Amino acid sequence: MIVDIPAKQALELWRGVMVTALQKGLPDLTSRQFTLLLHVYLKDQAHTVRGLADELNMSKPAVTRALDRLGKYDFVRRKTDESDRRSILVQRTIKGSVYLREFGDMVEDYAEEV
Repeated sequence: MIVDIPAKQALELWRGVMVTALQKGLPDLTSRQFTLLLHVYLKDQAHTVRGLADELNMSKPAVTRALDRLGKYDFVRRKTDESDRRSILVQRTIKGSVYLREFGDMVEDYAEEV
């Protein structure tokens, strides 16, 4: 057997949620973009481009590209840190919070079905 039962169930849950997201027409984020979004919203701390790159083992240009895409959806915004003008803070937005709440609800709903 390639995948044991709990792993198969977890993968089925993820597959089902992703299919539902596509069917609902939610933004098609890469796994890198989605991971970055979750990290910003679920880790209650100040986030900088440099810090995100270090914490997620990504290059700063990769973080910047992901933030560009997330910014186009208004899921995050960047702001210059007033205490260190070389540093860029990554901030949450209401639209990003709503998106993740709806996504979390989809996960919960689909988990009940499986």
